[in-house]
Amino acid sequence: MIQRIVIVGTGLIGASIGLALKAGQFSGEVLGWDASAAELNEALRGGAIDKALESRAAVLATKADVYVLATPVLPILDWMDALASVTGDGQLITDVGSTKGEITLLAETLFSGSGKAAFLPGHPMAGKESGGAALAEPSLFNGATWLFTPFGEESALELEWRDLVTGFGAVARDLDPVQHDEVCAWVSHLPQMLSTALAALLQDAFSHDAEGMAAVQAIGGRGLRETTRLGSSPYSMWRDIAMTNTKPITETLLALEQRLAHLRENLRTPELREEFATANRFRSSKQASESSIA
Repeated sequence: MIQRIVIVGTGLIGASIGLALKAGQFSGEVLGWDASAAELNEALRGGAIDKALESRAAVLATKADVYVLATPVLPILDWMDALASVTGDGQLITDVGSTKGEITLLAETLFSGSGKAAFLPGHPMAGKESGGAALAEPSLFNGATWLFTPFGEESALELEWRDLVTGFGAVARDLDPVQHDEVCAWVSHLPQMLSTALAALLQDAFSHDAEGMAAVQAIGGRGLRETTRLGSSPYSMWRDIAMTNTKPITETLLALEQRLAHLRENLRTPELREEFATANRFRSSKQASESSIA
């Protein structure tokens, strides 16, 4: 039974997990660590954690039932290696990393076999364009999909963690790690790169033209705000995603480049109408699916 959870990384996702645990049925102890003292203190002040662990050594010396790795992907890999030597049977490590290929591969190496802690790779499809514990909320995962890429036979702690996740209001779904990274490249990573490119293009085009920038910001409506919203996302997280999912992201960007070229070449032909019709069908099918789920 899970009685103590350590959250490694108390930013938006980690602190929201802590708040969701507190708001749900979990009555145990939640401890936290973050590389930023400010983030750690904010998570403690906001009630996301019961106690702050002040150092990496303190995390490794603390015995917990579950360790939740809620950092960017590259630090997750580093923490996995560190925790492998100080954890064992009857403990669970899980993560919230946005890519799963390298994480799952390393987990199979470090946590397979007798005497090892269990490892359950996870990825909640939730967040905001800005991060930080100050923006954390217990309802962040309500209605969101929480992806898992499990390997091997699941332990009782893994099943219990799944129950806690669904208790957050999330919908759990299992995927193969390769499929996970390919799908997320389309539905998450490509939209981010598109938003970043458009926001950066507008900044470069109008940064030296105060009047023009004011006009863009005043005239640009909901469509522009929504399309560039993800442009506020932090590089620190997306650097690791780009480095650990390079091939699928590259393929989706190339596909988008080709599609944009097709649009450019057909601005005055009936092909433009067909492109809009295709896009309308995608939106219609998405809305119908959402209605059926509701």
